[in-house]
Amino acid sequence: MTSLPDLSTARFLPETVHKRDAFSETVSGRLNGVADFPVVLRKLDGVPLWARPAAWWLARKEVRALRAVAGIEGCPLLIRADRTGLLRSWTQGTPLHLARPADAAWYRDARRLLREMRRRGVTHNDIAKPQNWLMTPEGRAAVIDFQLASLHPRRGPLFRLMAREDLRHLLKQKRAYAPGLLTPSEHRMLARKAWPARLWMATGKRAYNFVTRRLMHWSDGEGTEDRVDRDGPGLRAALMADANVREVALCTYALPAHGVGLYVFVETGLDAAALRRLAPEPPPELIQPVAALPRHADGTPRLDALSLIATNRLDELTEMMAREPDLAEVLRPIIAGRLNLTDRVLKR
Repeated sequence: MTSLPDLSTARFLPETVHKRDAFSETVSGRLNGVADFPVVLRKLDGVPLWARPAAWWLARKEVRALRAVAGIEGCPLLIRADRTGLLRSWTQGTPLHLARPADAAWYRDARRLLREMRRRGVTHNDIAKPQNWLMTPEGRAAVIDFQLASLHPRRGPLFRLMAREDLRHLLKQKRAYAPGLLTPSEHRMLARKAWPARLWMATGKRAYNFVTRRLMHWSDGEGTEDRVDRDGPGLRAALMADANVREVALCTYALPAHGVGLYVFVETGLDAAALRRLAPEPPPELIQPVAALPRHADGTPRLDALSLIATNRLDELTEMMAREPDLAEVLRPIIAGRLNLTDRVLKR
């Protein structure tokens, strides 16, 4: 592996934007002249003025935590932090909600990872999200996204409570994906939330939901209102009436705290502004012109793939493209131009 001093001065070459919110933009890529070492940048130089204090407060927390866990297998490597943002190694692996590990070995390794972090005085504080746990290609456990992590040099009562909550959240993942592996003591631990967790659920979570869903535009589901049935027929007819439009595909995506948005993919040579002029009221929230839509053998659009793009589920798209290389060629330009870059928080 290239030494850290070389990595710290290498130029970052961006490739894929994964998500964007008020406090950062997450971009994966590589380092110029460094082979086989994918990286990810939490980009902060484009953050709006009102969000910068909070964005850099979170960034400083992440920097401290990543420096503390350096060298622990399964934790990202911090490469540098500067005015642009935080650059760290990209962890290869499958998110837990896709990997769904049923082998006791993965959970043993995950406990090992939490134990080593605890020895460094670090609690993660955000591993209730299955997206923050990974199964590596070797079947090992890894954890990412240390934005909410905290460092406890004195390892006092608060540290012990937060470390316990990290473990309890790991056990919640085990209950979701391998319930038969839970031991009696683990069942008892799951049944007893620590008092900060109970207090959080009763008070702080409401404020957290307001900030993450209304300000940061994270979401926890696709909603229930069927916008496709209600607005789709008129919208499709209006767009297809133009000779430059070859096909239209409609999908939905979550509008945090505001229900469901309509995401329209249009196979056309027209630009988005022209398509918006064609669209009737109420207009769709997002409309993306594409050169070619992915299609089934019978010629109908691949709504399974387009729905993943509309909801910004890059993990599942990566797996789909690995299984279907021919489909990948059509999807890549659509993914690169996608219009929804919000984080997707899964609901159990």
